[in-house]
Amino acid sequence: MTTYDLTATPLREVNTALHAPDLLDGGADITITNPFGAHNVAVGLNAPVKVTVEGHVGYYAAGMNQQAEVVVNGNAGTGVAENMMSGTVVVKGNASQSAGATAHGGLLVVEGDAAARCGISMKGVDIVVGGNVGHSSAFMAQAGRVVVRGDAGDGLGDSIYETRIYVRGTVASLGADCVAKEMGPEHLEELAGLLKAAGFTEDDPADYTRYGSARTLYHFHVDNTGAY
Repeated sequence: MTTYDLTATPLREVNTALHAPDLLDGGADITITNPFGAHNVAVGLNAPVKVTVEGHVGYYAAGMNQQAEVVVNGNAGTGVAENMMSGTVVVKGNASQSAGATAHGGLLVVEGDAAARCGISMKGVDIVVGGNVGHSSAFMAQAGRVVVRGDAGDGLGDSIYETRIYVRGTVASLGADCVAKEMGPEHLEELAGLLKAAGFTEDDPADYTRYGSARTLYHFHVDNTGAY
């Protein structure tokens, strides 16, 4: 195991070390201590390594992640796992706004709450939130799955494309073109797999409601002018 203390080693040097060619072989286990809310921690990783951050992080932690497993033992600021392509990012605390924004793949787990715009414009990532999500979550979400074990704020799934949303709690309001949908056997199986992958095996998938696109905004229609 390799440990970097951000009070002794500048973050730029740490991130440079995390991009070293020899990490592509995989198997490295790296710990970052004393982040004290630093921004851009462990960004742009592209190797099958594990990085554990002991403490709170600021903006864009684990952004653009590929292959790596990143665990944040604390809270995360805006845009955690933004534009992630693959791998796993786990936040043991809460996440600020825009968690998983524009992410294309991989799995993001927030064990606490996620603030506004969680999963905004997501393009294939799976996001599992242990608590609540704020307003405008999954706004313009194109592909992937979102699981919310708690409640969702106003405007959930506004202008959604083909992302599937599962919520166990209540939804303050749905955004334009987002509707509740039938929970078929395939959806229960899919949700069970997502909950298992995130470590929430105690949940009953039948307690969740599925939401998705009504597909009325795919093409312009004069009767929908007010919704555009």
